Amino acid sequence: MDISLDTPLDADKQLIIAEVRRFVDREVIPVARELEHDDSYPFALIEKLKQLGIFSATIPEAYGGLGFDFATYVQVVEEISRGWMSLAGIVNTHVLVAYMIAAHGTEEQRQRFLPTMAEGDRRGGLCISEANAGSDVQAISMTATRHGEDYVIDGSKLWVTNGVHASVFAVLARTDPGAQPPYRGMSVFLVEKGMPGLTVSRTFEKLGYKGVDTAELVFDAVHVPLASLLGGREGEGFKHAMSGLEVGRINVAARAVGLAQAAFNDAIRYAQLRTTFGKPIAQHQAIQLKLADMATKIEAARLLLQKAARKKDRGERCDLEAGMAKLFASEMCQEVTLEALRIHGGFGYTKEFNVERYYRDAPFMLVGEGTSEIQRLVIARQLLEQYKV
Repeated sequence: MDISLDTPLDADKQLIIAEVRRFVDREVIPVARELEHDDSYPFALIEKLKQLGIFSATIPEAYGGLGFDFATYVQVVEEISRGWMSLAGIVNTHVLVAYMIAAHGTEEQRQRFLPTMAEGDRRGGLCISEANAGSDVQAISMTATRHGEDYVIDGSKLWVTNGVHASVFAVLARTDPGAQPPYRGMSVFLVEKGMPGLTVSRTFEKLGYKGVDTAELVFDAVHVPLASLLGGREGEGFKHAMSGLEVGRINVAARAVGLAQAAFNDAIRYAQLRTTFGKPIAQHQAIQLKLADMATKIEAARLLLQKAARKKDRGERCDLEAGMAKLFASEMCQEVTLEALRIHGGFGYTKEFNVERYYRDAPFMLVGEGTSEIQRLVIARQLLEQYKV
């Protein structure tokens, strides 16, 4: 049965979201600008997120998690992103890997990884993209070759969020390089930090999305036991990765909504304080039109996000809905942050106000977890299937 988007969360979940909102207001917003400008990893904030249980949000209660549905979790992500989008990125990759283990792992893998991941001491990183394989996931060249009681993994992965500070990585590799189509020969492995041959070769300095490590990982003959194969069966990796990316795209949409909301909040406040020609700029029609469009687009993106999250909660395929939410929300976020900068005028271009940070963070959403162009292709493919003549 479909649940109305207006269905309220139960009281306990509302209390948790309210607590996250207070945490963001008290602990994140006051320090985010300095941490972001210094490109500093937020160790202290991570500890507080652990205490709040955020890293356990979607992990089932049976494994020590809070067991949130995604409709609740995306509201948590919105709130964190309203304070600092990078902080939500650290959580997102971790939650994505935990979801893959919970949904597709063996019981032994769930028992081994999820309880410590729920505590936040062991955090996850996702290894899919390569130098010549970004949007085209089937083009990956990393291999995992069976060798006795081990698999030997060779290759490198780019754009690994949490690449430095994660302790367990979900790694997509080819176990059957000759498979046709190529996706049938891919598998995901759970590789722990510290394995011989696994190194961080470099980190990337980025336009925005600072404070969170984005790295290249090199796997040089990394031996992992057979029990590291997610789900215990070869050839399921592409399906596992795509299922995880549905979660990732819903999360990126939530981050975009939260970031856009922060930009709108700052813009509408500034518009009521800044005066020109004898009155607050909020009283000028040109500014009012901007504010109206910004708020409308944010709300539309939020509704698309909730629809995708609820479909994921029902266990249904939601690449269409997740793609729509991610596409619209990320493009909306880019527009809203630019409008917020314009409303601030010259001050918006300085580091004295947060809008310049919002404007630098917004482009990540356009490319993270699949570019807008890829989202359009995914959406069109599903539409053509639904409306087949």
